[in-house]
Amino acid sequence: MPTLTTFLTFNDQAEEAVRHYLSIFESGKIHRVVPGPGGKALTVDFELFGQRMVALNGGPTFVFSQAFSLLVTCDTQAEIDRYWAKLTADGGKEVQCGWLTDKFGVSWQIVPKALMEFIGSKDQAKAGRAMQAMMKMQKLDIAELQRAYDGN
Repeated sequence: MPTLTTFLTFNDQAEEAVRHYLSIFESGKIHRVVPGPGGKALTVDFELFGQRMVALNGGPTFVFSQAFSLLVTCDTQAEIDRYWAKLTADGGKEVQCGWLTDKFGVSWQIVPKALMEFIGSKDQAKAGRAMQAMMKMQKLDIAELQRAYDGN
């Protein structure tokens, strides 16, 4: 059966980025580093949350955009806060609606699992309130989303 692997192309920071991600997310590991010219890694085969990924040092013509993002669903506000702080540190940027860009230019969405229940509710009024609350946030706040959903 074919497999699907996320492939991230960096200028020359592939191994640095992977090690940074592994310091943030508990369930990750490096499977293999393929050396490249000049002693830097050419590719880093790694895993986050059971998802296989490859990072490549491809040169300066490759840049990331918000058209591609990595989505991390969280159970608790503490998880959201921790991941948000670590991914926006050292030059990362807060965007909107749970989106951020890390210091390497990779876009992430750090969202509570409950968000899809809120905005996907069959009760359009509740879903609309949750959506409007989300649109005003950068880092998502579960309690505030719940209050909006509940109409409080």
